[in-house]
Amino acid sequence: MPKTFKLTHEQFRQLAEVNRDWRLERTATGELRVMPPTGSSTGSRNLEIEGQLWFWNRQTRLGKAFNSSTGFHLPNGADRFPDAAWVSWERWNALTPEEQEGFAPLSPDFVVEFRSPSDPLKPLQEKMREYLDNGTRLGFLIDRKRRRVEVYRLNREVEVLERPDGLSGEDVLPGFVLDLTEIWQ
Repeated sequence: MPKTFKLTHEQFRQLAEVNRDWRLERTATGELRVMPPTGSSTGSRNLEIEGQLWFWNRQTRLGKAFNSSTGFHLPNGADRFPDAAWVSWERWNALTPEEQEGFAPLSPDFVVEFRSPSDPLKPLQEKMREYLDNGTRLGFLIDRKRRRVEVYRLNREVEVLERPDGLSGEDVLPGFVLDLTEIWQ
């Protein structure tokens, strides 16, 4: 896609609506990013992460959990689709029903990005910083290939963990621990 080709949020929303099977994102400057579909192994691991987040949220009922097909319209204008995300009830309920129906106009409180074998690392790291710059409080970038996790926290340096067994949701997701046993296998 040529860098000069730019889309507005509304044009992107319409494009995504009629091409639901495409994996698309839009940068803050309006550039369209076409993302290749994941392979079976990555898709299975993504579901493992989403399932754990959903189950924790189902038990605590502290907010709303989202899967990788959910788009968020970040305050900087980008349209992003994290692999898993969570938003507190306070922030979710502050949205109108129309905002809740479309790409929610906020950056989630918590995001997970799972690096598939075809993903270059640098753009994912930039996306994680973008989430934080737009209000995300906690994020995990899971890099199975290198067996590392980068933990992103608001107003703190990135912490790099080598093959951790689990990751705490800290004060953002109280009591949540993401079990990575299946992810590393």
